[in-house]
Order: sequence, then C-alpha cells, then structure tokens
Amino acid sequence: MTIEDPAEKGFITDTTDVTDVVDEADEQAPDAVGEAPDSAAVFATTERRRDTATDGADLSVLDQRPAPGVPRDYHFPKFERFRLSNGLTVVHSHVPGRALLAAHLIMPGGGWTEPPGQAGVTVLAGRAMPEGTRRLSAIEFIEASERLGAEIHADASWESLSATLEVPRSRFGPALALMADMAFEPAFPGEEVERLRDERMNDLLQAWSDPRRRAERVFPETLFSPDTPYSRPLAGIQTTVRPLDRDAVADRHASLIDPSAATLVIAGDLAGVPLEQLAEEHLGTRTKTATGSTWSPPEMAAANAGGAQVVLVDRPGAPQSELRIGHIGVPRKNPDFHAIAVLNAILGGTFNSRLNRVIREEKGYSYGIHSSFEMRRRSGPFAVRCAVETAVTIPAIDETLRIVRDMTTLPPTDEELNTARDYLVGVFPLRFETSSQVAAALSGLVIFELPDDELDRYRPAVSAISADDVTRAAQRHIRPQDLSVVVVGDAKEVEGPLREAGLGEVTLVPADASPE
Repeated sequence: MTIEDPAEKGFITDTTDVTDVVDEADEQAPDAVGEAPDSAAVFATTERRRDTATDGADLSVLDQRPAPGVPRDYHFPKFERFRLSNGLTVVHSHVPGRALLAAHLIMPGGGWTEPPGQAGVTVLAGRAMPEGTRRLSAIEFIEASERLGAEIHADASWESLSATLEVPRSRFGPALALMADMAFEPAFPGEEVERLRDERMNDLLQAWSDPRRRAERVFPETLFSPDTPYSRPLAGIQTTVRPLDRDAVADRHASLIDPSAATLVIAGDLAGVPLEQLAEEHLGTRTKTATGSTWSPPEMAAANAGGAQVVLVDRPGAPQSELRIGHIGVPRKNPDFHAIAVLNAILGGTFNSRLNRVIREEKGYSYGIHSSFEMRRRSGPFAVRCAVETAVTIPAIDETLRIVRDMTTLPPTDEELNTARDYLVGVFPLRFETSSQVAAALSGLVIFELPDDELDRYRPAVSAISADDVTRAAQRHIRPQDLSVVVVGDAKEVEGPLREAGLGEVTLVPADASPE
C-alpha cells in the first residue's frame, strides 16, 4: 500500500503501444477498374450469414451478465530458515516450476538511519555497488553477470540496503558468488560515485521543474518535522547530496554490512539445489570488517510543529494544479492493517472508489484521483493525489476534503464493501506469480518483522472485514482536522480563491524559490 516516486528509481520513459484493430467483413474482390464493393451489399451478406449461423440456437444466455465466482483457495508458498556459521539468516521457499531463481540480500538500516547531513548517501551507495568489486571492474562485473544470464542489482529503501539477483537455477552458485562480492566487497570507484552523484543532482533540478515531483517534494516537508527523515526525499536533496564522495559512500556501506544482522531470501524451484552448501560457501565466510560512522535516528515520525497547513507553490501559467492532501498515517505493523486496506480501496484505492466516482466520473475535475496509506516501519503519510484543471482547483479540494471527512461517518454500502473485499482478495495471488515476487514478499516479512503467517492469513482477514470495521478504522486513522493541503499551480489564478475558501492560512512559495 505504499507509493514510491518512480523518478527516485531513475529516469523513466512512458510509452504507449497503440494497436489498431479493424473488424473486416467478407468483402467481394474489387472489380477490374478498382471500385470498392457496395457497403450495403456487404452488410446484407454478413447479416444473412449471421442469421443462418444462429437459426434455432438458444441465445438467452447472452442476456445474463457474467458474475464473479467464488475465489479459489490460495496459500502463499511455504518457507523455511537456517543460519550460516557467521550468523546470516537464510529464508528459502521452494516454488515448483519457477526455474528462474530469485535471491534478495537484506541489510537492515536504510534512509531512516542515515545522518541528516548525508541524506541520500544510502541510495547512492546502493547505486554504486554494481560499479565493480575488489576483484572485478564495472565492465568485468557486467560481463560476468551477462555470461550467467543473471540480473544483479542493489538499492536502498527507508528500511534497508539490499542486493537482488535473478538467474536460471543451473547457474545459481556462480551468480550468488557475484552478488555476494558486490554486496560485501564493492570497489566504489571514485569517478563512478561522482558520476552517480551528479546524475542525482541533475535529477533534482529536473524534479524542481516538474509539477508532480515538485508536489511530492513539498508534501512531506509540510507533514513531517524537519528533523524527521521522512520530511525529505529518500535519495536526498541538493544540500545533502552535493558533498557526498567516495569516502562518504564507503563509510555508509561499512556501517550497514553486518552478516549477523543480514538475511538472504531465496525463492524458486529449489529441487536439487544445494542451498546450504552454496550459501555457506559464498556468504558464510563474510565478516564485518569495518565499523563506519553511526548516528542515532529518532524513534518516531514527528509531525510538523505548524500542524495542518495550506501551501501554494506558484507555477505561473500552469493549466493544471497538482494537489496533495493528507496527514501522517500509520506504520506497517498495525493491528488495523486489513481494515485499512479495505478502507483505502473504498476511499480512493480503486477505480470505482468514492473519490474517483465523484472527482472524475461525476464532476469531471480530474482524469484520476488516488489515495494511499504509505506504510513503513514508522508512520508514513496518508495521501490523496490528483491533478485538476486550474479553474476547478478550489471545488476539487472542497469535494475531496468532504469525501475524506465522510469516510469517518458514512459506513460503506454493501456494494462498496463487497467490491473492495473481492478486489483485494482476487488480485492477491497475482502478486506472487514469479520467484522475484515471492522473494520480495518474504523480504517484506523480514524488514517489517511480521509473523510467518502474515501472507497466508491476508485473504481470510480481508474477507472478514465488516462495514463497522471500516468505519472504526477510518475514525482511528483519518483525522480531518489534521489534513494539510499542497497545491502546485498558478498563484495568479488560485491564491485568491484559496484564501477565501477558509481552509486555513495559506503559505505561498514563490516561483523563483531556490531548489536548495
């Protein structure tokens, strides 16, 4: 239920494949002078053939719309654990028929635990890890992985630094050795670290001119206290990224690499794969050889001292306003997790949600609107996101606030409840079709310290959620009085009406504000 800014993962090009499908009737061959057949004759011929084909057939079944059946039973793949001689934990799940194996190495301590003055250093370390090891240069590492048909990457989240591997099962051993070298013995070439740092600096400049990403930058700053890591992007900001160098990245990596605290997750068809032998050979001898700098992060995610705010970021001439509405939400480890999942599906998590029905379908204010509870180890944001035409900015905000507020008092209808539960229950198995998806789900159990049966009891728990459960969850976790509003749009058109709307004192961020 969490939403990540795709730009944080790198540059993305959105492409749409359009395929024109033409229904062709039986056409007569053109005559010698190239005249097309008479369309009325073609239609009459086609209809006669259709009538002949259906003579005497009972077509009453066509009057009955298909209905969803009873969901088939599903159980998340079983998994087991063992420990290596150095204390590293291995979690493995045998998924028959999945010849492409996936392995995730999880090292606790992500963006939340990095020093404030070095925000973004963990992400930079993750991106620099595949740029060569102590034994292989960047090119040699890439060539070695390609010879094995392996995909080997590293990345960071708020909770962890991780290395991932996908490879055919017949080459799992040497690929695991490559991943282990990348994770424990990266070279961090100075020129590559500088290149990746400069890419991030350029990306931040681009984000400043992109209204959607600008809203995503301002929104957490509005919700969270400045000394809370969640108040800034995971990959850092200009003032924290600019001074990062090879030494800072290597020091951060050293502070996180501790085999006794790490977990290796493996999923796929493991029949005949000597897991314990391979894991011990390539990972069991790894040790924590350095300490690195340490910093004590805050225990909780603190709210901005200013409380609920209204922030307008000026973007002169903008035809649309980017809207973000929300407050601090809940952590992933929450007893109301399943009720919140159904609540959010009803509010704004699906196409036929309350927000989308009104804001898109009835009012026509937006192409789409979405709500989410971004659950991390600590309380992430509860957010409503959409873009609307400048002229309807205030009506769209008013309607959104009303719908969110009504969730705490108007119980879901039977149709809303059934649709939300059926959707969540129905799509759940689709999330674990590949080895990589299974490994990612098991990694989530490790990162958030969830019980082993968490994934197996998801569908029964969601199916048991009642309308009263949804209303109680809304009353506990949606606080209308704490909702902050961020608008990125044309202040000349929006500022006056926004102040007159009585939503609270409006803070104006000028168009020429520094990206620092």
